[in-house]
Amino acid sequence: MTEISQADKSVGTRDAFETVDREFRAALARMTGGISLQDYGAAFSDWWLHYITSPAKQMAVQQAVVNSAFDLWMFTTQAMQGQPLAPNDPGHRDQRFSGDAWQMFPFNVYARAYQNNAKFLQETVSGVDGVQERNAEMMGFAVQQLAEAASPANYPGTNPEVIQLTMQEKGANLSRGWKHFLEDMERTVKGGETPGTDNFRVGKEIAATPGKVVFKNDLMELIQYSPTTPDVYAEPVLIVPAWIMKYYILDLSPRNSMVKWLVDSGHTVFMISWKNPSVSDRDVGMDDYVRKGVYAALDAVSSVVPDRKIHAVGYCIGGTLLAIAAAALGRKGDERIKDVTMFAAQTDFSEPGELSLFISPSQLAMLEALMLKEGVLDSSKMGAAFAMLRAHDLLWQPAVNAYLKGERAGMIDLMAWNADGTRMPAKMHTQYLYGLYLNNDLSHDRFQVEGETIHLSDITVPMFVVGTETDHVAPWKSVYKVDRYVQCSEFTFLLTSGGHNAGIISGPAHPKRRHRLRTRKAGESRLTADKWFESTEVTQGSWWPTWGSWLDAHSSPERVAPPPMGAPAKGYLPAADAPGAYVLQR
Repeated sequence: MTEISQADKSVGTRDAFETVDREFRAALARMTGGISLQDYGAAFSDWWLHYITSPAKQMAVQQAVVNSAFDLWMFTTQAMQGQPLAPNDPGHRDQRFSGDAWQMFPFNVYARAYQNNAKFLQETVSGVDGVQERNAEMMGFAVQQLAEAASPANYPGTNPEVIQLTMQEKGANLSRGWKHFLEDMERTVKGGETPGTDNFRVGKEIAATPGKVVFKNDLMELIQYSPTTPDVYAEPVLIVPAWIMKYYILDLSPRNSMVKWLVDSGHTVFMISWKNPSVSDRDVGMDDYVRKGVYAALDAVSSVVPDRKIHAVGYCIGGTLLAIAAAALGRKGDERIKDVTMFAAQTDFSEPGELSLFISPSQLAMLEALMLKEGVLDSSKMGAAFAMLRAHDLLWQPAVNAYLKGERAGMIDLMAWNADGTRMPAKMHTQYLYGLYLNNDLSHDRFQVEGETIHLSDITVPMFVVGTETDHVAPWKSVYKVDRYVQCSEFTFLLTSGGHNAGIISGPAHPKRRHRLRTRKAGESRLTADKWFESTEVTQGSWWPTWGSWLDAHSSPERVAPPPMGAPAKGYLPAADAPGAYVLQR
């Protein structure tokens, strides 16, 4: 009894210490916005210890200082003569300083000095032999954040455009800016809607495609959209959106709603609308999203449209979830999925792009502690990380416009959607970050669904995979890697211009879009991403019609009468109107 008591006491003490550690990490995560300072400390140490033992690199840095000083001296000498002189040249391109006001002394000198210093900082932390690649990337990211903050465009006394505007308006711009600042601070503290989003009401101006919620459980609602054509394709379309975003990015304004376009093209469309989880959902995991999400939706769609296979579509991490479910179903011999389409979705996370800066054991330990404490990960934490990746476009330039120029950016539907964030359950997000991002279990045949290991090679149906050229969330070369693992009868990859969201939501007609398309049949050799890019022709215009043609070709030739809304006899009652209730949860 004494030994048991001692053991229990030891376990209790250890648990108490672990609780203290988690509480401390959670408090630290709140202070740093979820950023691991340990990672940056380790990166700095790695860089510094190698830098001080690299005399050649030190000499190169010293020479860069001399060159920078000489360049600035020559530039200043010319600028002081009073002639307009742009601070940009082929080696100093920066749109912040492209206006006429920046060509005059002393502002062009401010800009030139800033550009030289920013370039010098990047040269100092890059190319140091022996520094681990990730640490070098983190040092580059850190100095980039410092450089973005130090830009003369960010401050009223060194930004000539702000000075001119202030003189013209007699300070009214700064008065408006102060009002905007106070509004934003109040909204940060108390919560509230982002200015301008009231013009994009869910179910009115956006997410307005008519339909009914035909199934609902404690994790998702399934929307069936009303037909607009007298006959439809026989096979329905089921869309699995990401749970880290609200589904209506695919049903924005009528002009760029993918849902409306599909329905108007004659497809019967079903959409999963995920619940916005709360603290009570802290123990909801990946298995729940597979079982209560994808499996439950397939059951419902098969009941509404019986004896027909399903075009399954997944977006972002929803595409990853779809691939997981499709592999698990393939292993079971379930043949309800006719083909798989994935938009900007990864299955191999060995090269996750710029998001790798936020993926490490230390980083995830902090996030895990925070989620265990709060039960969910709030959208603001992830939003802050994405904003840092595009600090100029998403942080500093909007701040200059709003607070110094007194101008609120015009709201568009995509921006309104982006402001409507979601939370993530602690258990699921931990499994997702560790199992997919950190350990890359899915591509290494280690990922489990309901206790059984799944294999992407069990996906044998045709696939249509879309990547976007400038995607910083799911880099297209990473998206393309899925072809290594699946054993589908044909694999089509399409690469479109644009980023993770704007590239996908291009509308059926977009004069500024272009795309590449190539199909690999079973048995044909696989191309590397670079070879694929070099050898695939460019087509101008939106990729939507190209995908529409692919769907047509993979559908039954005969059109049929639209199916009924829901299947009441099987328990799938057409209840609330689209967009349902879950999407409205804040």
